[in-house]
Amino acid sequence: MDVMPLLLLVAGSAAVAAAGRRVPVPVPLLLVAVGLAVSYVPGVPDYTLDPHIVLPLLLPPLLYTAATDSSYLDLRAQVRPVALLSVGYVLFATFVVGCAAYLIVPGLPLTAALVLGAVVAPPDAVAATAVARRVGLPSRITTILQGESLVNDATAITAFRVALAAAVGEGATWAGGILEFVVAAIGGVGVGLVLMVPLHWLRTHLREALLQNTLSLLIPFVAYAVAEQVHASGVLAVVVVALYLGHRAWEVDFATRLQEEAVWKMVAFVLESAVFALIGLQLPVVLKGLGEYEGAEAAWYAVALFLVVAVARFVWVYPATFLPRLSARVRAREGDLSWKGPFVIGWAGMRGVVSLAIAFSIPLTVHDGGPFPERNLILFLTFTTVIGTLVVQGVTLPPLIRLLKFPTRDVQTETLAEANAQAQASRAAERRLDELLADERNALPGPLAERLRTVLERRRNAVWERLGQVNPVTGETVDDTYRRLSREMISAERDVFVRLRDGRYIDDEMLRTLLRRLDLEEAAAYREAT
Repeated sequence: MDVMPLLLLVAGSAAVAAAGRRVPVPVPLLLVAVGLAVSYVPGVPDYTLDPHIVLPLLLPPLLYTAATDSSYLDLRAQVRPVALLSVGYVLFATFVVGCAAYLIVPGLPLTAALVLGAVVAPPDAVAATAVARRVGLPSRITTILQGESLVNDATAITAFRVALAAAVGEGATWAGGILEFVVAAIGGVGVGLVLMVPLHWLRTHLREALLQNTLSLLIPFVAYAVAEQVHASGVLAVVVVALYLGHRAWEVDFATRLQEEAVWKMVAFVLESAVFALIGLQLPVVLKGLGEYEGAEAAWYAVALFLVVAVARFVWVYPATFLPRLSARVRAREGDLSWKGPFVIGWAGMRGVVSLAIAFSIPLTVHDGGPFPERNLILFLTFTTVIGTLVVQGVTLPPLIRLLKFPTRDVQTETLAEANAQAQASRAAERRLDELLADERNALPGPLAERLRTVLERRRNAVWERLGQVNPVTGETVDDTYRRLSREMISAERDVFVRLRDGRYIDDEMLRTLLRRLDLEEAAAYREAT
């Protein structure tokens, strides 16, 4: 097995993504563009998307990291718009895009057109998360987009299976398809509910952070595989487990959380970079099979389908947003709502690698042995729709959000809320310390007891200090200056430890122990602003 193409893909996409952080172009778009350009470089191998690899091996970890970063409470508060988008919109888009493709492309059977509709129906989890991070959308819109992208793949995959069964002549009906979707959805949620508690128990009872993080890497694949084994939705199983584990992450050992955050950031970075690069690298594979269609004809079909996909989302989003507000109860709960939020949600429907992976899983032949109707054209239209939404909508979304002038975050109010929360926690910690020190079994020398109180007071005052004045020379708050000086002191200690190791006064094992202790102190003293 030749692993060189895989290594080149991972290394190249990571390098482009790292460089992309220094340019104004969104990283996903840069990766797609570089993939398109590299695909025609002589000697570059064909990176054909294999659905048997993308769906079970790439989709679970991407869904898992997106779900654990999401808020269960926020998603629960937005369950209606999330459900209307992740289920209602995907089925609506499948039907509308399928019928439009049937009318636009001469000779395309309706069943094959509906297969195409199901393929391009779901906005992509990776694209939505990447855009939300990049442009700083309001929290409610971000929650809705993330929630939609976590669940809609399950709807699209089920709709695709039903349409595909009809297209290949296996006698599927829409009534049977609805039943299959319900069974898959209930089964996926059920598998997630069954797995989440024992998996969390195992995470909290393993004593080594290394073992806990190994389990963390296995969890999305286990949840997906178990659900698919019983013909349930692996997507929903992964999402349910991840939401639960993310919601209960505070119960896990601190060392595990530190390692897990670093591990999953690295995994997400590598997979997201490779996924967007893979999209661009598909162009030669797609064009190679287009054959019978002339360039202008195929381009017209691509533009027409992209417009249908873009318009259909707005056609669904605005009624789905405002019709429920005819209820006085909904209006009272959600307050005033402008047209801006739904407009951004409508424009943020980027497609991604899942659509391409599903399209590549279309069989070459139908039930009677004949070729699948217009399979190559479906692959091409899927590819152009993905590229079109990423480029057109991905490029224009940030300036669109700036133009709409959404309310910015109230940093002062957020800091005040944080300070109040820290004050309550500090009072509880101080009471607990007094209780412990009153017990003679916990006797400490005065300086050490005072050190505990000093650390607690420092943590309590640090947030309030951010509300104070800044240094007129450096522009830093008192808290910023304190953390910077702490870091400089730790750096000086680190230099001494390294010099002692180099002089053979201590060995490497002791150096690693001392450096880890400093690393933990630095992590506590110098939080990265988020």
